[in-house]
Amino acid sequence: MIDRRNLIKNSTAFLATLGTAGIGNSLRAFAESVTLPFDNGERPLVQYPQKRKMIGLTARPPQLETPFSVYNEGVITPNDAFFVRYHLAGLPYDLDPDKFSVEIKGKVDKPMKLTMADIRKMPSIEIVAVNQCSGNSRGLFTPRVAGGQLGNGAMGNARWKGVPLKAVLDKAGVQAGAKQVVFGGMDGPVVDKTPDFAKALDLDHARDGEVMLAYAMNGADLPFLNGFPLRLVVPGYYGTYWVKHLNEINVIDSVYDNFWMKTAYRIPDNDCNCVEPGTAPKATIPINRFTVRSFVTNVADGAKVKAGNVALKGIAFDGGKGIKDVSVSTDGGKTWQKTTLGKDLGKYSFREWNISVKLAAGAQEIKVRATSNDGKTQPMEALWNPAGYLRNVVETVRVTAA
Repeated sequence: MIDRRNLIKNSTAFLATLGTAGIGNSLRAFAESVTLPFDNGERPLVQYPQKRKMIGLTARPPQLETPFSVYNEGVITPNDAFFVRYHLAGLPYDLDPDKFSVEIKGKVDKPMKLTMADIRKMPSIEIVAVNQCSGNSRGLFTPRVAGGQLGNGAMGNARWKGVPLKAVLDKAGVQAGAKQVVFGGMDGPVVDKTPDFAKALDLDHARDGEVMLAYAMNGADLPFLNGFPLRLVVPGYYGTYWVKHLNEINVIDSVYDNFWMKTAYRIPDNDCNCVEPGTAPKATIPINRFTVRSFVTNVADGAKVKAGNVALKGIAFDGGKGIKDVSVSTDGGKTWQKTTLGKDLGKYSFREWNISVKLAAGAQEIKVRATSNDGKTQPMEALWNPAGYLRNVVETVRVTAA
């Protein structure tokens, strides 16, 4: 068997070199590159420990996007291709899993620290759920917005195993008057003026039995860059809440108002969570559940295909109601054909779909649109907000049939 402690220590020792000056340039020196579908979309393909070649956005901290072709390999995203997003460059490279613990404190009857051995002894659950970065697809916004210029690869679907947060909170005994639970991880700022990263959930959400402290991903330990040895999993919610290297759970009797809740990760407080391009919203709320999305995965934009019957397949997902229907149009959205849905792995998972369509010779546009079980669907025109969140326009794949 692999010695887990030596493996992670060797990996983190190598990762520590990524924080040295000039490492971004050295990575690019031997990297292949990929061009994403927006202006200035040239990116290096880089490889980190426990990861295959991925699209590199930044080196300090590491931010890695999944090459879109990975989503055609299967409905579960492999660990070595799962996207990576950090806010702060102070990663816990010296992490020792034998000494790691998560502290539960605040408005609880029994403050405690749980080691990984303690957590693994507790009854576990598994859930298949998508983790999607709030900024996924930001690079495709028009007009452009500030922030990480990501394509569609800052998302992934995995089978997570861990302990329900509810069980941990019940073990500590939540006191009357508690309102929210705040989560902190071991990654931190490198300068004092940078606000430390922490996120909060309302108590009822935190205790819904689905939010979990996950220690396994697709049957293996979490990769270091995906939160080893413990991370928060918040099914249906954007990845900003999925705190990595989770080591602090604080129950409070107020509404948490740090920078990452009060100022960052906010969306317009209206029905569409959108505003006219170039304008600012009058009021905002914290980002929360996914919008419904769907993609073609087996045919790339700009591809050449054989005229006649063409097999298409792809994925769809939403924020937790599950996918009711995925339809495809080859005539600009005038008519739609229902696809056949694949196996249902749960309401938080990617749902695979497939269909055969007939394409005449010449330039063709393939559109795909999903509808969730609560009747929500994708807009034909992209909605806009100044942070570049929630993009879920009907995707168009342009092909030439011959």
